[in-house]
Amino acid sequence: MAQDLENLINRSYNLEPKYTEIMAGVPEDYKQVKALGDLLEINYKIVGSKEQLRRNLISKIKTNGIKYPGIIGFDGDVIPSLDRAILSCHDVILVGQIGQAKTRIAQTIAENLLSPMPVIRGSITNDCPMDLPSHELLSLLQDEENTMSSPRFYMDSSSMEKIRNHKLETPIEWISGKDRFKYVLATPDISVKDLVGQIDAIKITKKGKEMYEIESYSPGQLMQAKHGLFCIDELPVLDTRKQVSLLSVLQEGRFTTGAYPVIFEPKTAFFATANPIDYTHAGKIIEPLYDRLKSHIHTHYPKTLNHEMLIIAQESKIPKSFIPIFMLKMLARVTQNARSNHEINQDKGVSVRMSIHSLELLVGEAERTRSLSHNILPVPRPSDIYCMEQCAKFELAELDDTAENRQKTLKNLIDIAMKDTSLEYIEGIEQSIFDAIKTEFAGKTFLVSQEILGSNSLETSYENQLRNFRSISSLVDKIYQKALCEQSEFVNQAKKHNVHQDSMVFSEMAHHELRSAILELALDGLCNVEPKILDKKEGVYIAA
Repeated sequence: MAQDLENLINRSYNLEPKYTEIMAGVPEDYKQVKALGDLLEINYKIVGSKEQLRRNLISKIKTNGIKYPGIIGFDGDVIPSLDRAILSCHDVILVGQIGQAKTRIAQTIAENLLSPMPVIRGSITNDCPMDLPSHELLSLLQDEENTMSSPRFYMDSSSMEKIRNHKLETPIEWISGKDRFKYVLATPDISVKDLVGQIDAIKITKKGKEMYEIESYSPGQLMQAKHGLFCIDELPVLDTRKQVSLLSVLQEGRFTTGAYPVIFEPKTAFFATANPIDYTHAGKIIEPLYDRLKSHIHTHYPKTLNHEMLIIAQESKIPKSFIPIFMLKMLARVTQNARSNHEINQDKGVSVRMSIHSLELLVGEAERTRSLSHNILPVPRPSDIYCMEQCAKFELAELDDTAENRQKTLKNLIDIAMKDTSLEYIEGIEQSIFDAIKTEFAGKTFLVSQEILGSNSLETSYENQLRNFRSISSLVDKIYQKALCEQSEFVNQAKKHNVHQDSMVFSEMAHHELRSAILELALDGLCNVEPKILDKKEGVYIAA
């Protein structure tokens, strides 16, 4: 029996795999592999995390597959840089301002390019039986005393105990790349022990273990990311001593902890992020660590309005609603204009999150003012947009950074975005319609409010007011068709980027509220044309 076991292990370790791979290191029928004996029977071979990333990326490039789902606006620069780094098996630092998807990139790489891996069920350090040398595995299966032939950490003591107890029936589970992604936010309270682990005095006391024995070690974040992707966010925040603890990991793929005479190999892909200010500031990242991070990739904010809109649609968490395309444009314009505004501190940046959270607020505002009390679908309008002031996430540079000054700056940005968007939608309209509108408004007014519905029996409803303004109604009809065409085009673009589009797909339930939003857009545009046709005073539109 002992000879049979030795032969099985020798064959498994020394012969070629008996399986066809569907991803790097993943057998075709991997879900049927449920125990240690199954792994040995198929001669399973571990593929390292960086090699998994490389081979799976190569496969996606060859088949024109989606490499980084959900990462938008980086096709011309960041994506090629990521490709090169992964193909070169580099450790990476992503440098960019807040809200530039740095952490999202690392997480997406882990989820999309790491293969499932077989680990001993319940292992906190992603222990695969093949982490052990053949003679060490044989020793455990034969229940021999662990002589620790080399001062090296292969797997956690609880995993070794399971092999001793269950032998070839040791249960195996396949862990996805998503579950082998370890994210650590660098904060002042992160300790060296948090990163590299520690000798646990409680284990020594309770179990009567010697300090040099594996059983006395409690794994840190790095070993918990074994065979995965370790992402440390805001690396420069770590003080020098903690950065030093990462040096040997990046240089040699291994580390030690204190005076503990054991070598640890996390076998992980390493990603870090940094803000440009910290990245360039002398002493923020120590020179040896800076040098060992092989690829430095700079991210950026969306360069086009369309990319900004796609990201807002992708990231926002909103209930059932309909978002008009022009409202999405307004939000995107506010954020993009903020990034070029000299009154705003551009070193700090203006995150896309400002627009994302503002869209969520707009839907909440539409619910609060109209949809909940009248049981209609929430559809944000231009008159709702000023509620986004509670999402003004920027810092002022030239003015005192007070809430009042931020509010004034944001109002100016909103006014500009509304003007640009409204003019875009009335562009190309026949002059005869403008002339008719001016004539119709002689001695008349049009009341606009968040609380006024598009259609109901009240005299103030937009549809009832429009009966006195046939030319305005005609203008709304023209913009309505244009907006629906753009809406459809945007939904198609969103599908290509795998962006959820439920709230962007038009429904007849949204008809009256969409017309109301377009009416407000059109009236605003008529105040901004040259020469202006209308004036607005406290929610009432009158002839200019």
